[in-house]
Amino acid sequence: MTAKIKNPTLDWLSDPQVFQINRLPAHADFAFYQNQAEFQSKKTSLKQSLNGTWKVHVAQNLSTAPLNFYKNDFNDSGFSYVKVPGQLELQGFNHPKYVNTQYPWDGHEQLVPPAIPQKFNPVASYVKRFELKDNLKNKKVFLSFQGVQTAFYVWLNGHFVGYSEDSFTPSEFDISDYLLSGTNRLAVAVFKYSSASWLEDQDMIRLSGIFRDVYLYAVPATYIKDLHYQPVLNADFSEGKVSVTAKVENKNEQTKFRFELFAPDKHKVLEQTLSDKELAQAVFKVAHPKLWSAEEPNLYNAVLSIFNQENLVEITSTQIGFRRFEKKNGIMLLNGKRIVFKGIDRHEFNYRFGHSVTKEDMIFDVKFMKQHNINAVRTSHYPNHPFWYKLCDQYGIYMIDEVNLETHGCWLQIDALGKSWNIPGDHPEWLPAIIDRDNSMFQRDKNHPAILIWSLGNESYTGKDLVASANWFHQHDQSRLVHYEGFFRGGANQKYSDMDTHMYWKPQDIINQLEKHTDRPFIQCEYMHSMGNSTGGMKLDTELADKYPNYQGAFIWDFIDQGLLTTDPRGQKCISYGGDWTDRPSDYEFCGDGILLADRTPSPKAAEVKQDYSNIKIRIDQDGFTIKNKNLFIDTANLIFTAKVLKDGKLLKEQDFNLVVEPGKSLQQSLPWSTGTQPGEYVAEVAAKLKNDTLWAPKNYEICFAQKLIKSINKPAAQKSKLNLVNGSTNIGVSGEHFSLQLSKAKGGLSSYKYDGQEYISEIPKSSYWRALTNNDDGYNGGFELGMWSIAGKYQKLIDSDIAQTETTVTMSFKYQLALPEKVFNTITYTVTQDGAVTVTLSYPGHKNLPNIPAIGVDFKLPLQFNHYEFYGLGPDENYSDRNNGVKLGIFKGNAQDNFTPYLVPQEAGNHGATRWLKVYDDSGRGLKFTALNKPFEQSVLPYSEYEIQNAYHHYELPQPYCTRVRILAKQMGVGGDDSWGAPVHAQYQIKADSPITLTFKFQGFSDSQ
Repeated sequence: MTAKIKNPTLDWLSDPQVFQINRLPAHADFAFYQNQAEFQSKKTSLKQSLNGTWKVHVAQNLSTAPLNFYKNDFNDSGFSYVKVPGQLELQGFNHPKYVNTQYPWDGHEQLVPPAIPQKFNPVASYVKRFELKDNLKNKKVFLSFQGVQTAFYVWLNGHFVGYSEDSFTPSEFDISDYLLSGTNRLAVAVFKYSSASWLEDQDMIRLSGIFRDVYLYAVPATYIKDLHYQPVLNADFSEGKVSVTAKVENKNEQTKFRFELFAPDKHKVLEQTLSDKELAQAVFKVAHPKLWSAEEPNLYNAVLSIFNQENLVEITSTQIGFRRFEKKNGIMLLNGKRIVFKGIDRHEFNYRFGHSVTKEDMIFDVKFMKQHNINAVRTSHYPNHPFWYKLCDQYGIYMIDEVNLETHGCWLQIDALGKSWNIPGDHPEWLPAIIDRDNSMFQRDKNHPAILIWSLGNESYTGKDLVASANWFHQHDQSRLVHYEGFFRGGANQKYSDMDTHMYWKPQDIINQLEKHTDRPFIQCEYMHSMGNSTGGMKLDTELADKYPNYQGAFIWDFIDQGLLTTDPRGQKCISYGGDWTDRPSDYEFCGDGILLADRTPSPKAAEVKQDYSNIKIRIDQDGFTIKNKNLFIDTANLIFTAKVLKDGKLLKEQDFNLVVEPGKSLQQSLPWSTGTQPGEYVAEVAAKLKNDTLWAPKNYEICFAQKLIKSINKPAAQKSKLNLVNGSTNIGVSGEHFSLQLSKAKGGLSSYKYDGQEYISEIPKSSYWRALTNNDDGYNGGFELGMWSIAGKYQKLIDSDIAQTETTVTMSFKYQLALPEKVFNTITYTVTQDGAVTVTLSYPGHKNLPNIPAIGVDFKLPLQFNHYEFYGLGPDENYSDRNNGVKLGIFKGNAQDNFTPYLVPQEAGNHGATRWLKVYDDSGRGLKFTALNKPFEQSVLPYSEYEIQNAYHHYELPQPYCTRVRILAKQMGVGGDDSWGAPVHAQYQIKADSPITLTFKFQGFSDSQ
């Protein structure tokens, strides 16, 4: 065994070839117990947590750090207190910083790898006092740090223990020789930046400290240091074999082993006692094993026990899975079937604790993924908390496990400074650290069946070091494939990645690639950049899996918004983002790209993901419905199919079906849809729901649905009565029973509408062609390209008006010139009938030489109390022309404030398409009803105008609501989602300015008595 180094030096911090001193070899994560009682209870007495309150001193750099704090006689009474695990910046020590690709010291210090910042490189001096628990005494004891950002030195009772880098894998040390019988003093110096920081330039909020668990564990005299289980399957999957490689410390001729294997239903499959030599050569056979997949996550429990002279010394327990993942003829196969990853990228994040995620967070996350038909996760961009892997094994989530490596900020310098700047590149001095990171991840995670692919890291360009990394994984593991997107971006020999992997390609570019290269699997390790109001056009990507066999899925960027809970200038709780913490440089809200909001509230984007990713596809026709089961291994016996007929959004008839559709098969169910003869709209709906409770969702949880309009019967037109008309010099007054209104000749529009004495019009409605820019709009300079439409309606000029009257109607038209560089007019026409209904028609004639229109419709400003709504349209979540698969046609209720989705930066939100009617009302039940004529409209009810939203960068910058804004739109363009830095909305979801557009609807007052 190599002698321990006892004299630490600060030179290690800037030396890329020093990344660990005295650290124990990496090993598998497995449970261990000292007797049967512990094994049965799943609680070991051999561990001692050091989590909790620690003392800490944080200096801005080495010049003010108490370098002798580790000494036993050092007086640390003046130190502060901090929670471990926890992030220093979230406990009052310095500030968080968010940067994407640039390094956090950019613009502060001019550094070249591997140099480290000198002016600002915080040093956290941690102290923890503890007494060793009795069960750990008189044994070899190890100290385990599960995650520390970024580099740290360790002392115990004044003795130097070790040094380590790599923030996201365990660092363990043997402290047996330094323990005292009474109080022990543990000292840890954590540096925010080291040479390792050049390798950890991930797109995330940059934090530091001891952010994962710290604990002690003891081992008996003879113990298992490492375990590697390798389950394999024969050609037809009828037999499994498992071998075990066990590294055992202090074994002797008397050492015996007992291997037991327990099936998923807990019954014992086999038991065998072996000598050390027999164990090394043993292959354990299992007939007809239950296979592991995300659809059926069957786990076996492998138990290996040590006996010395018949005395039980140690029991280890590891969950394993029988599955075969391979590539054949350019296709990735799981257990012989072509797999499609319906994936997502996930940072570990909690809006209160940063990267210190809790077990509750992780359980929520895995359940949310299963509930939303997500079957795969990429641990972007580092190995995750060990508990996450156990959850993915247990619940069934395929994993791409990614090495803690990203050097994006170096890669960006290549064009200007040449490839010599790029690291790790071809630099031999960085290679040992890269391989160490590979090994640390592999050794810890090698037994998890959920891991199908090893990823070499993210956005670190390419070079010989990455080639060596790929070769290392290929040599050490033949049961998984290797992924690295940088080989394709950097032009290296692409054979080192087992799949063609890219980011944010447009659908047509993907098609071109798929048709050109049919010999290798294709995935997108990042796509659908879900920043703000986004994830539009998702189906354009997902549908490729049905057309091209070697298109095998993609991973949404990403899972959760990275925003931090803080207090706004008014003293209210709010979510903050980059730049809010005085962090410069900053990439601001670019980390707000999750399908979950920062507080783990699902965003409306999640509904689209759920529907698009479902393996159950339902198609409705006039004769019934067809179910296609795209699962690979399970039938639909666990589902109930509920068929409904709805008339105008209300349930007319409902019937349940127990239909068993085999995996990969379809089934057609005949069903005469019972509709009436009464006027109305008849919609068929079929939903797939869970038949029983599962680990991740309760009985009757809906997996997916389909809807189809099957009949529409028009209502006869009502007879109209005469109207009262007053044609004044400036205003036209019209009145009838219950209502009165005024049309202003001078101001050009509807200036008053009263119903039962209540005034509804706060300002004259105007045509509008604008929406508050989304993050995606901003990303492709939509403000620059489309900005003229922001003033087109806002500053339109009245040109002419005209009035016409019949016995039963009064019609007044207003012609406006839009505030555009071209001479363009639009017309709003109001037609009033005796029942108080007002038909509104907006006519835009179309004009060449103008950019696409963001939205087109009419904006109403109502008094504040009218903030409740009910509508018959697509809901309940907001939706857009390119993001409406996950919503239903139905009747939905809400209020204006809740309809405004709290994206990190305020932006367009709350839109609902295919609306037949909309009611906006107050607490007493009186209000206005807007009804679509000719065709449905899009609409939103919000407490803010588009311009108020546009002007705000935080929610606390929005005004206190003083009115209710109602938008009735003919169209709104989609929200896009290919990326957030240059991709416009797909052409089919844009609004061409050269085509005429007409919007027709009516509104009418009502009260609760009507």
